[in-house]
Amino acid sequence: MMKLFRRMFVMAVLAVMATGSASAQERGTTEQAQAMVKKGIAYIKQVGKEKAFAEFSNPANKEFHDKDLYLFVYDLNGVNLAHGTNPKMQGKVLLDMKAGDKFIIREMIDTVNKKGSGWVDYPWPNPVTKALEPKSSYVEKHENYLVGCGAYK
Repeated sequence: MMKLFRRMFVMAVLAVMATGSASAQERGTTEQAQAMVKKGIAYIKQVGKEKAFAEFSNPANKEFHDKDLYLFVYDLNGVNLAHGTNPKMQGKVLLDMKAGDKFIIREMIDTVNKKGSGWVDYPWPNPVTKALEPKSSYVEKHENYLVGCGAYK
C-alpha cells in the first residue's frame, strides 16, 4: 500500500511540474522582451519605420509576437505609433493613460529621455491569460520615439 501511495505521490508531483513548465513556456522572459526591442529597432533600420510599425502591429507576424510578448511604439508626445495586440490604440495620444496609479506612457518617455533605455513596472492585462498581471517593460529610445516590449512576472 505504501508503494502505491508513493508512486501516486511521485506521479502527482510530476504532473504539477509538467503543468508549471507548460504555463512557463507561454510566458516570455525579460531577456526575451529586451531582445525583441533590439530586434525591432534593427528591423526599423533595415526596412524603415512605416513598414516596421505595420509588422509590429500585425499579430500574424510571429517574428514580433511570441507567447505573450509583443512590441509597442510611442512618439515622445505619447502618440501610439504601433501596438502588437491593440490596433485601436494607434494614432491616439495616450500620455494620460494610467495603469494602477501610474501614468505609464509618461514614465516610459521620461525613462528614455533620461537614460536612453530602461524598465518600467506596472499592472497590465495579459493577452494570453486575460488577467491583470504585473508587467515589466523594457523601453529604448530610437530617433524621436520609443520601442518597447514587456514581460509578465
